[in-house]
Amino acid sequence: MPAEPLVHVIDDDDAMRDSLEFLFQTVDLPVRTYDSAVGFLQTNVAGAVGCIVTDVRMPEMSGLDLVRELTRRGAGLPVIIITGHGDVPLAVEAMKAGARDFLEKPFDDERLLAVVRAILEQREGEEPVREEQAAARARIARLSQRERQVLKRLVDGQLNKTIAWELGISARTVEVYRAKLMTKMQATAFADLVRMALLAGAIED
Repeated sequence: MPAEPLVHVIDDDDAMRDSLEFLFQTVDLPVRTYDSAVGFLQTNVAGAVGCIVTDVRMPEMSGLDLVRELTRRGAGLPVIIITGHGDVPLAVEAMKAGARDFLEKPFDDERLLAVVRAILEQREGEEPVREEQAAARARIARLSQRERQVLKRLVDGQLNKTIAWELGISARTVEVYRAKLMTKMQATAFADLVRMALLAGAIED
C-alpha cells in the first residue's frame, strides 16, 4: 500500500510551525512538522511522499541547502520555500536549484493551500506542461528590451536598488517595470514571474 502523501513543514520558529500545522489540519491535509532541515533528513526521506513547506533561513541547514541536498539524494519531494522580503534572492536561488515555488511573508493562506493542493494532485512523474513553457516564451517575446533587462535581473535575485544602479534608472522606475512585468506575464505573484522566466529558459538582455 503506497504511503500517504504528507505536507512536511520545516521551520525553526515554533509559532510559524504550529500555525502552518493548524492551517493544514483545518482543511484535512495530513501534516508532519520538523524544527530543522537536519531533523527532517534524519527521517526516511527516500520513502517520503507529498511535499515540503520550509523556511529559507534556518540554523544548521537553510531551505536552499535542503533543496540542494534533496537533489543530491535524488529525492523527488517538491519544495515550497517561505521567505521574508530580504531573503527573496535566496528563494530565487532555491527555485533555480529545484524548488517548486516560494511565497513571501506575510503570505495569503489560501494561496499556500492552492499551491500545496496543486502539487499533491499532480501525477507522479508528470512532466512540466509544454504549453505552459510555450506560453511563457511567447509572453517574454512581447516584452520590451528594458523589461527583459529588468526581468533577467529579478530572476538573478537582484534587489530593486541594485537593478536601478546597473541600468541607470531610479528604484521607483524599477518598481514600475516590475508591476508591468507582472501584468504582461500574467503573473499573480512574484514567484509566478520567476517560475515562468525559469521555465522559458535564457532571457536575452
